[in-house]
Amino acid sequence: MQPTKSLFFTGVLLLFGIFLAFTGLVLLSRIIGPLPFAITQTTTTKQSTFDVSGEGKVTTAPDKGVMSLGVTVNESTVKQAQDKANTIINAVTAALGKLGIEKKDIQTDNYSLYPNYDYQAGGQKITGYQVNATLTVSVTDFAKLNQAIDAATQAGANQVGGVSFTLTDDKKKDVEDQARKLAIDHAKEKAGSLAKLAGMRLGRIVNVVEQPASRPYPVLLKSAGGGLGGGPESKTTNIEPGSTTYQYTVTLSYETF
Repeated sequence: MQPTKSLFFTGVLLLFGIFLAFTGLVLLSRIIGPLPFAITQTTTTKQSTFDVSGEGKVTTAPDKGVMSLGVTVNESTVKQAQDKANTIINAVTAALGKLGIEKKDIQTDNYSLYPNYDYQAGGQKITGYQVNATLTVSVTDFAKLNQAIDAATQAGANQVGGVSFTLTDDKKKDVEDQARKLAIDHAKEKAGSLAKLAGMRLGRIVNVVEQPASRPYPVLLKSAGGGLGGGPESKTTNIEPGSTTYQYTVTLSYETF
């Protein structure tokens, strides 16, 4: 009988505890009011956008000229070929230096030595050796460009090629920024006109995409040279830089209402 009595008292105490807890909650709610409870609702609306493209084009005169000067010699021995080629290269470099072209603007791009073969005797016989050397010269004074070609050929250079015109880094950046600004202004003007005609209201610009710039337009070269060799009857070289055009396309994305 003793265990049964103990379980009975335990059950009574448990019920009494639950009653006290419930009573305490009721009294607390009357003192401080109902407990706060809130639901936050978030609504996401997809924003419509309006895309429009504009173009910007800037044409300017190049301020940098680059040319390739070459030397090719053929001699019966390796030493003779190298000595002759080196003598001509040094003479060409010295001639360019007299024009005020600094050594940092003269770069050796190629120096190669090959044997010359004779295959007519039914075999392979070395008949001599050929040395090819190429210098790349950069100038910002185009008067010196013409003078450099004449001086180099008179000093022994027998190859001139790869004459091109471009922009120095600072001027290129300035021209590219101008073209970009023109492209953005053009896109904004188009967006305003189209939105007005379509009865749309534009918001802020939410995205900008720049398409790769088109390569600068090729430059046509004019030359009055009478050939290489530096003879007394050779005419003075006259190469004109022409102009270079940079073009950019920009696409703007507007919010619409």
